[in-house]
Amino acid sequence: MKQIKTALISVYNKEGLLPILEQLQRLNINIVSTGGTYNYIIEMGFEATPVESLTSYPSIFAGRVKTLHPAVFGGILNRRYDQKDQEDKINFNISDIDMVIVDLYPFSDTLAAGKSHSDIIEKIDIGGISLIRAAAKNYEDVMVVPSKNQYSYLLDILLKKNGFTEIEERKLLASQAFHISSTYDREIFNYLSAGNNESLKNSYGGAAKLRYGENPHQTAMFYGELEEAIFQHHGKQVSYNNLLDIDAALRLINDFDKSTFAIFKHLNPCGIAQRNNVFDAWKDALASDPVSAFGGVLVTNEIIDKTVAAEIDKIFFEVILAPGYHAEALEILKTKKNRIILQINNSELPVEEIRTNLFGLLVQDRDIKLENNSDFNFITETKPSEAHIEDLIFANKVVKHLKSNAIALAKNKQLIGAGNGQTSRVDALKQAIAKALNYGFDLKGSALASDAFFPFADSVELAYEAGISAIIQPGGSVRDQDSIDFCNKNQIPMIFTGYRHFKH
Repeated sequence: MKQIKTALISVYNKEGLLPILEQLQRLNINIVSTGGTYNYIIEMGFEATPVESLTSYPSIFAGRVKTLHPAVFGGILNRRYDQKDQEDKINFNISDIDMVIVDLYPFSDTLAAGKSHSDIIEKIDIGGISLIRAAAKNYEDVMVVPSKNQYSYLLDILLKKNGFTEIEERKLLASQAFHISSTYDREIFNYLSAGNNESLKNSYGGAAKLRYGENPHQTAMFYGELEEAIFQHHGKQVSYNNLLDIDAALRLINDFDKSTFAIFKHLNPCGIAQRNNVFDAWKDALASDPVSAFGGVLVTNEIIDKTVAAEIDKIFFEVILAPGYHAEALEILKTKKNRIILQINNSELPVEEIRTNLFGLLVQDRDIKLENNSDFNFITETKPSEAHIEDLIFANKVVKHLKSNAIALAKNKQLIGAGNGQTSRVDALKQAIAKALNYGFDLKGSALASDAFFPFADSVELAYEAGISAIIQPGGSVRDQDSIDFCNKNQIPMIFTGYRHFKH
């Protein structure tokens, strides 16, 4: 155990400090303090030594330099067990500091308050952050209290152990100190490097400023080499939202190996069809939901010729992606100056997905699983026909790319109804059915895919009433048998895949 004999206190926010001062006085712990903290301690009726008494220097440069001195940092960093350190301590008249209490300048609060650049810069703490790091480094001998959030922990130690500390306690506070230090530095880095994030440049390659973010009041950047995935033939600069849809479109089209055309809107496929040729695939993809196609992002895995381009040119869309274009097709598509025409260079996107979350990152493997017959568990007495299986596989590919909760309805390898982003699976199914009926599709003979299991039998009951003829889902609900029993009773083939495809 180590006894606290001298404590250095340098805090911006004085809230919560009073009970600590009372305990330090009770335990006869010497207090060394700085500037405003020193004045507060004296005003509260406690004794303290100004840091100038150790350094023989006043606070200079309008308070920018107060504690940055060997007398202070030597008192914190000297190793009590090291003979040479102890000789230096005697030679330079340095006294031990056993505890450091710091609460940093409120950089992030100043930034959030919209203060001027000069005000924000002045709230970059130098002495405080140095004290925290020094005390945390020497945690074997020194207790660090790196913010007011640790005051209650310190008070508990002072009350119960009367100024003695265990190595485990000091190490715990040291780890928290370095977390506070790294977070503080990252906030400063993010502010100073806004729009010029060198770490992201180094990780992903080039950097391009976008027109704006998800909304016009948001700024945005793209870090990486866009040309690795796409080449732009024509049109205005791609936007933040365009890039999100482009990424989603490439992920989907990569799952299909025959002539397929898809239309994306707000990260969801609203139309998709697979046919023997790209012309028919386009017509039937558009027929899936011609209203939502307005202003959408189009993607195909086939080269666009003049005939297809002439059909596509009849509607308003923002972006088109294809592996290639005939010269005559490009001439037709380029008649709208802002229309973004992209050629797919590589649809094989990275196998890892990264997104920001809280004060860190979430990283996961990309969902590349494609179920086939070897994964299927034909769970019901009635088995699906070959035609049903083809539509079930098609629908299951599509539902993987819809936001959860998601339902995809397919017939003859065409999306005829989609429900996505709903908070209940029944609502997703109702939405999909309503979409299909709204555009005149006959649900008899259609196939249904769900991105996750049905928790109750209500979804299969609704599907049966609508005329849906076959179902594919992951299975895994504690009430799976209810759905199986209903399907058996009504001769609906249902397949379990064992794989969920949530997309949040």
